[in-house]
Amino acid sequence: MPEGEERDMQEPDTEARLSAGDWLDRLDNRAALSVMLDGHEAAGAAVRRSLDAIDHAVEAIAARMTGSPHGRIIYAGAGSSIRIGVQDGVELLPTFDWPRARVDYWVAGGLSALTDAVENAEDDSDAAREMALAAGLTGDDVVIAISASGATPFTCAAARAASASGALSIGIANNNAAPLFDIADIAIPLVTGAEAVAGSTRLKAATAQKICLNMISTLVMTRLGFVRNGQMIAMRPGNAKLRARHAAIHGEEPEPGG
Repeated sequence: MPEGEERDMQEPDTEARLSAGDWLDRLDNRAALSVMLDGHEAAGAAVRRSLDAIDHAVEAIAARMTGSPHGRIIYAGAGSSIRIGVQDGVELLPTFDWPRARVDYWVAGGLSALTDAVENAEDDSDAAREMALAAGLTGDDVVIAISASGATPFTCAAARAASASGALSIGIANNNAAPLFDIADIAIPLVTGAEAVAGSTRLKAATAQKICLNMISTLVMTRLGFVRNGQMIAMRPGNAKLRARHAAIHGEEPEPGG
């Protein structure tokens, strides 16, 4: 257990408490902000420790996407974790002109849960299996299952269903002993430890997830040929700024009114 943390050893790392000297409610604003910033900076270090696993995931995803024009990247999870996943996935379309039909989201509780918490949704394994069945998964697909605890029933069921169908399953969690790692084909541990508010994994655990997903999707798209000379050559020029950028990249004159 990292120094300065205290927890019941039966609890996952993300449920631990910081030492009393770092409890936000006992600190002034500047000190509390420093505690939280320290956590977010530590999230980057947690990602760095798993670069080998992330590299493996990038190669495996790129291979599936290259091997078929229909392979999909599917993000699965509950709560803050799937919100981070959706945030990553939606950017693939405008940034790399990735087809909407090739990205999907399995959200515990349905899409409405992205803005309004749905009670008990994360415990609904059947819902994950139903989403997998409805998706008609094949060996061309990739399911990225994200869970801070690594024990969320919905997320674990999604990864299990993906593997059973022949799709590639990637498990991302913030606890070393996550059951998700025993299910997924590729395990990516992002061990961030205790949060500034115990159990609130929207803090540094989510930061680590965001960094990791951002790195994976960006490098996959790069390996697929959508980045050249450090520029996004396939972006969708949907506003004046992007039209000017697109024209500059491709040596074109900006469109009138751009």
